[in-house]
Amino acid sequence: MPGILIHLSAPLQSFGEHSAFTERDTHPRPTRSALIGLIAAALGRSREADLFDLRSLRFTIRTDRPGVRLVDFHTVGGGLPRERTVPSANGDRKKEETATVVTKRHYLSDAAFTVAVDGDTATIAMVTDALRAPQWPLYLGRRACPPAGPLLVAAGLDDAGAALAAFPLHRSRPYGATTVVVDVAHDQPPTDGHLARHRLVDDPVSFDAYQRAWQARTEYVTTLTLPAELCAGLGTSWIEALTTARGRETAA
Repeated sequence: MPGILIHLSAPLQSFGEHSAFTERDTHPRPTRSALIGLIAAALGRSREADLFDLRSLRFTIRTDRPGVRLVDFHTVGGGLPRERTVPSANGDRKKEETATVVTKRHYLSDAAFTVAVDGDTATIAMVTDALRAPQWPLYLGRRACPPAGPLLVAAGLDDAGAALAAFPLHRSRPYGATTVVVDVAHDQPPTDGHLARHRLVDDPVSFDAYQRAWQARTEYVTTLTLPAELCAGLGTSWIEALTTARGRETAA
């Protein structure tokens, strides 16, 4: 099945899976909702647009760096006149002196993921073109989290999932190590590997602001042992490795 590789790295990323009210969580890796939403934004689609073709895509996520969990707090509704404060449960507005609401926002700091995207030829070609020239600004879960580098890192692949075993890792090489172990998450049952299953409600049916809906699905997580030589480092070392990898793709 044809596919591409996209790379997600940034100072902050956040992929809510069961966020509610004042507690905004993040999953340890990108959710299907976040990835489909990112592609829909690249295509310039409205929130009301049909997601049928994008929901057919399959994602395999390699965790290059898991990052560090960070919790921040935000305030909402403070300093406003009564008619503009946060609504209360009885349908009224909160009083000015009690209107401020504190929310906790969870982030992944300094994380990096390489994602294989597989689908039918026409859909993959459409997605590839969109990621090369996005219609709207792209972000990693929240608008405050823009990507730190190029998203599309390999295209025209016959098997994007298999390519994850050879594509450079965006991490430093552990001292003295000959191999490294990384987590790989699948949205289809893998054929081998030590398997962990997680039930997530992150498969988007609609992004409509008034009719948002998701379906439950199973996330399958395995581990992959890779040569330590694949660790390309950070900063300019990573950019050089990425340039070399993309050069091989162009030559092919």
